[in-house]
Amino acid sequence: MTIMQEDAFYDFLENRVEPFTPEDAVAYIKKYQHQKAGQLAREIAKFMTNRSIAFRVDANKWLSRRGCFEPVPFVISPTRLELLNGILIPGHRCVPFANPVLLPHTYTFFWEGREVDHTAMEAPPEEFYPFYSIYGEEYAPQYVARDNPENEEAFNFDPYDDPAEVSIQTLDLRNIYRESGFVPGDRFIVRTLNWKEGHFALERVPKEAWPAQDLDAWQEAAEAGFHRAFEQFGPGSSTEDQVAFAYWYGGPAMRSVPAYSLEDFLYEKTDVIETAVYGIETRFWYAGKEIPDRLDLEKNNVPAERTTVEEILFKKEIPVSEYVINAYVRDALFRKDTDLARLIERIVPEVIPINEQEWGYFAAYILEVFEELQDSYLYFSDQRMGPLRQRVGELHTAVIDLTARLQKGEIDSSWLPRHTFIILSQIQSHAANILEDLDVDEALPSGELETLDNSVDSMVETFEDMKEMIDESIDTYRRNNLSLVKPRNETSLPGRIVQISIGGTDVWRRIVLPETATLEEAHGILQILFGWKGKSRFRFLSDSASGKTKPEGAIPRFVSKKNIPPKLDKELNLQMQLADLGQNGVIGLSYEYGTKWTIKLILLARIDLDKQDPIRCIAGEGSPPPESVEGPIRFRRYVDMLENGTITERQQAQEALGGAFDPEAFDLYACNHSLKHFFKNFRN
Repeated sequence: MTIMQEDAFYDFLENRVEPFTPEDAVAYIKKYQHQKAGQLAREIAKFMTNRSIAFRVDANKWLSRRGCFEPVPFVISPTRLELLNGILIPGHRCVPFANPVLLPHTYTFFWEGREVDHTAMEAPPEEFYPFYSIYGEEYAPQYVARDNPENEEAFNFDPYDDPAEVSIQTLDLRNIYRESGFVPGDRFIVRTLNWKEGHFALERVPKEAWPAQDLDAWQEAAEAGFHRAFEQFGPGSSTEDQVAFAYWYGGPAMRSVPAYSLEDFLYEKTDVIETAVYGIETRFWYAGKEIPDRLDLEKNNVPAERTTVEEILFKKEIPVSEYVINAYVRDALFRKDTDLARLIERIVPEVIPINEQEWGYFAAYILEVFEELQDSYLYFSDQRMGPLRQRVGELHTAVIDLTARLQKGEIDSSWLPRHTFIILSQIQSHAANILEDLDVDEALPSGELETLDNSVDSMVETFEDMKEMIDESIDTYRRNNLSLVKPRNETSLPGRIVQISIGGTDVWRRIVLPETATLEEAHGILQILFGWKGKSRFRFLSDSASGKTKPEGAIPRFVSKKNIPPKLDKELNLQMQLADLGQNGVIGLSYEYGTKWTIKLILLARIDLDKQDPIRCIAGEGSPPPESVEGPIRFRRYVDMLENGTITERQQAQEALGGAFDPEAFDLYACNHSLKHFFKNFRN
């Protein structure tokens, strides 16, 4: 699709309510655009699949988000803060029932047919962030900043520190709360009157109006909808997309009332879905599970139907559009550097091979863009955008170069920092989007340029931090391979490096174990690593295999000896060794401890160990949760209360976590001291 056809298609989606075929979209585009349609219907189908911007009804029919969510009802539950102040903060409450291009402060609400007035509320920005967290916790400051120009100016003044106070636009509900007898626990049913324009109608529902079993049924549908969305799209491109597809897969049962508000469901009711770290962003995910790492850059930001030059770059793991290449050409004009080879090397770093034919085609394309731009390009008019474009281009080049070097396999990827390629992919995607924004002749407004400049500062800082951690990981990898791998002799025994992480947390450890270690012994080591006492039932389950055939029962179920008769030990094969797992192609295990904790074990490189020191920890991060805490969701809430809560909440968190609990603490010496004590009793 051309950019004009793409714009027309988005306009079609914003106005279409009934199910449609790609051919319907083509007919709409032809009314306003007269370019050749060609294979446009096929391109539109691929575009919708690639970008997840519509819902598939059947083999050839789709439904727009407007068609799905207008006039579907949903629920908002006002907080005590809002009731006390006579306000309602729209924030994330209307996701996904409003057009995502609209900002929350532009929505219009109606009560009994009359438009609800707006008012302003002032407070420190952190008090408003929870009302925007469904967009992603990392994006909450941006939504608060964009509420009004004064906020944006205050945030831009110091990008590294929040302003002391901001003002946001809220709904003035003082009379509505008073006249309707609204009390804590009451809810609003909200109906989408116009998805495209963001118009909604409010209706009060008393707190006792809905039976508990009806709310339970809605929660069951919602959990099923989220799980289906995770299965189909993984973490997706944003939390908004995750929520939209959860409502779609949750079916009519989720898109109806009685219902919980989305924020009550996600943050208070469900114990199977939680917010998870995804690189430098957050997503919703299975509770207690980690979002799997990527091993390449995300490719969803390039067209499904790519041009030849886009396809060349795509195959070389450089997922960009022609607009990004054009921005690099503009940067060359700004630099007054017409060396074609240097320009191509900025787009395709030297570490990435490019053959003569590809280079020739690429050079011809760039020369064509040069000829097209140079006549209209004005150096002095580019003084505001040029330096920013240059910085973003250099960052983008550095990310592509680093990613390519890591993919060459100089280091086992399992040694890299958590979510390395996800973070690099997110930086690359954001940088590419900014380059596309800067592929224009006229300078963007100064406020927008300042915001982009601050965003680039943040991305550069994140990239530098990431590169430093990668360098440390490479040093650790080389150092440990030198210190752990010894010539095979009578004092050595075969061992394995094992990566261990607690699902739903940032806590992980990397240890070395003899391959003769059994899973029962691994259970004891895990208890020591995390300071637990073995009070709960446990089991090991296989996560992955290399494809080899596993004999029946090769991956047994394990429970604590305290909870089963000794005669069952042999049946459950508690003496299975790490070597047995490797021989059966198993590289990943899940250790389920109690009903709330899942720990992931990944078997990494084989090594030779010193018999005198065969069990030790070589790296780690984060303080493990106390065994008494009921799972990762509760643990995350306690940590948040410890850092940001009221005095009462901090006291509650300290009581649950321990008075001196530091979530970032990790003492490698103390960890190995405990493991040495375990080794004294190893096999005794």
